[in-house]
Amino acid sequence: MAATSAPPASAHAHANGNGSLAGVAAPVGAPTNPMATALLTDQYQFSMAYAYWKAGKHADRAVFDLYFRKNPFGGEFTVFAGLEECIKFIANFKFTEHDISFLQSVMPMCEGAFFDYLREVDCSDVEVYSIPEGSVVFPKVPLMRVEGPVAVVQLLETPFINLINYASLVTTNAARHRHVAGKSKVLLEFGLRRAQGPDGAISASKYCFMGGFDATSNVLAGNLFGIPLRGTHSHAFVSSYMSLDEIPDKALRSKNGSRVCQDFVSLVQEWLQKIQTADSLGGVFGDTNKSELAAFASYALAFPSNFLALVDTYDVMRSGIPNFCAVALALHDLGYKASGIRLDSGDLAYLSIEARKVFRAVEKEFNVPGFAKMVITASNDLNEETIDALNKQGHEVDAFGIGTYLVTCYSQAALGCVFKLVEINNRPRIKLSEDVAKVSIPCKKRCFRLYGKEGYPLVDIMIRESEPSPKAGERILCRHPFIESKRAYVVPQHVEELLQCYWPGTSDKPRAELPSLEKIRSRCMQQLEKLRPDHIRRLNPTPYKVSVSAKLYDFIHCLWLNEAPVGELQ
Repeated sequence: MAATSAPPASAHAHANGNGSLAGVAAPVGAPTNPMATALLTDQYQFSMAYAYWKAGKHADRAVFDLYFRKNPFGGEFTVFAGLEECIKFIANFKFTEHDISFLQSVMPMCEGAFFDYLREVDCSDVEVYSIPEGSVVFPKVPLMRVEGPVAVVQLLETPFINLINYASLVTTNAARHRHVAGKSKVLLEFGLRRAQGPDGAISASKYCFMGGFDATSNVLAGNLFGIPLRGTHSHAFVSSYMSLDEIPDKALRSKNGSRVCQDFVSLVQEWLQKIQTADSLGGVFGDTNKSELAAFASYALAFPSNFLALVDTYDVMRSGIPNFCAVALALHDLGYKASGIRLDSGDLAYLSIEARKVFRAVEKEFNVPGFAKMVITASNDLNEETIDALNKQGHEVDAFGIGTYLVTCYSQAALGCVFKLVEINNRPRIKLSEDVAKVSIPCKKRCFRLYGKEGYPLVDIMIRESEPSPKAGERILCRHPFIESKRAYVVPQHVEELLQCYWPGTSDKPRAELPSLEKIRSRCMQQLEKLRPDHIRRLNPTPYKVSVSAKLYDFIHCLWLNEAPVGELQ
């Protein structure tokens, strides 16, 4: 991998007088994934680059839009993610000699001068305009506009789509889970073991946090991105114990350090007996699994301030819950507060409700304030549908640990981003299709979000770059790009321009800062709160309107007629 790693941006990008990149406010680091190098693209991108070079067109100034055509998961919104990795990619975009040697071996028909050209290629003359990462976005509106020499920008198509497609898909999936769970619930991403390899797992942890999850089990992701870590123990830990005699050191110092309990295990056993004979608990608890009790006691000795037990190894209500309560009460005697339990199987709604009843009874019987509020975490192949079903049934779950269906985006394989040429050498271009949904919107555009009186966004509108910006309080006609009868006047109360410059190339345009992951997460949550509830509901959500200006509408259809061949009937 070291042979193909790219040098830092400063090694090859044009600099201004003080040695920093022109228009760049702060240095950009290397891509998170070391495999994100200049070779990470499809072979036909190099074929086209050679053909452009051979024809002398490689330096033609091109404009491409990156967008998607349909919202995922049957919903009506998407969360944009992956921008930071794209900027890191172009900041480090450079072919090494190892890369050039490989390309010469697989493209022997190409002239040697072409490879000399590739040796000098970088992204110093590329400009990238983008919607801020973490924004709610909609079909057809460009997520990114990339301008530069056509051969270079063409080489960016595949890696940009790769870096944005899954990132946006899994962030959207996470945001949908957050929405159905509600603000008050803790969401834990547990997908490392189910994700598509290490790359998928790391990306999933990062973007699930961006989409509203609170923590991850993925230690490497915690290290790389500063995401809070959460985890307890597995069934294997519980079943590895055979008896209480396996605990060699039974001493535990109180939380304030004032005394030492020499036999914590005996204290646990005493509490278990009290629970089993308590009148208020109705004598519902008989003998419990003592190997499970040993595992719980051992874990509490190791983590007295963070004791959370997996209670379904043997029997949740007959063994797991009373064993947990005994250990939690013993910890309470020494000044500690247990965290709660995790349910990983069974009827989660019923078991959570029954466990909460026991916790309330224990609090009342033994006068332990806060015991009724023990955190109940549920896992076991959860997804949007099961959480929604739990909400409708009623439950007492405080936190959800979600893995497989979240990180694999089980219900939709891909977002379907595309990268289309919309202008070259200041001449607009259009891609036609018998499927109207696949017709591109030509020319360099500016994009705006128009807000109504209640503060909700009403419509996104695309205009030609030469048009005046829409203004708050001024009436504007918004048209569907392709359906003539769909049009409406809007008087926006607030207007937000969507595309910002994140990579100015050699221009002197100011570069928007790349915010921290925490700030992007906050933006995502704020953006979702701004949407009308009917746009984000799970059942039959209302489509959000995406439009073009009247001038752009006329231009699209004029260019369409000019480019489409006229048929002839015989």
